[in-house]
This record gives sequence, C-alpha cells and structure tokens, in this order.
Amino acid sequence: QVQLVESGGGLVQAGGSLRLSCAASGRPFVGRGMCWFRQPPGKEQEFVAVISGSSAMTSYAESVRGRFAISRDNAKNTVFLQMNSLRPEDTTVYYCAAQGLYRAHSTSRDDYAYWGQGTQVTVSS
Repeated sequence: QVQLVESGGGLVQAGGSLRLSCAASGRPFVGRGMCWFRQPPGKEQEFVAVISGSSAMTSYAESVRGRFAISRDNAKNTVFLQMNSLRPEDTTVYYCAAQGLYRAHSTSRDDYAYWGQGTQVTVSS
C-alpha cells in the first residue's frame, strides 16, 4: 500500500498562489507516476496535472496550463502542485494520486491505484 497525505490547501484571493504538497509513504516512490485531480462541486473528478515516475514527462489540463506547475522531490517522497494566478473556478477539493510502479504515463483516474484524502482550495473573488 501507498499512503498519501496532502497539505497546503486554504483560502486565497483571486490572483494569488498556493503550493500543495503530497507526501507518500509505504512503498517505493521513485518510478511511480503521480497525479493531481480535483472535483468541482456538482461535477465529476477531473485531471489537473501529472508527472511521470522519472520526472521526464509532465502534462496539464488545458484549464491550468501556464498557471500550475507539478514537480516532485524523490528524496522527500513528495510531489508538489504550485498554483499561481488562481481563479474562483479553481475552488474545489484537490486529490493526490499514485500509480503502480513503472506504469505508462496517464491522465486517467482509472490508472491510479492510491489516493489521498484531499485538501480544500478556496479562491475568493
């Protein structure tokens, strides 16, 4: 099992920034793709950003590209989501997810076996 714990959410004004963290434990971290998803109120869970196990590849949802940046620190078993130029429509719960080891790069929630409990991000207008 992989345990994931998110932190860094909170309340911020539109145009502001937040940095989410997701700390992993329990199984090897290197070689495991890591992803952020979010679930807007009344909508299905949606992909936000992903980083491959080797850090060589990243992908972003069109709605956040150029504003958000995903990164990982393998020495600390942690993945980050730097969120800049936040908008009220970014308000929701953000979830960290981990793949099994050495899986193909994916933006589909079906390919992620391990999930954190979520952290709330609220952007005021």
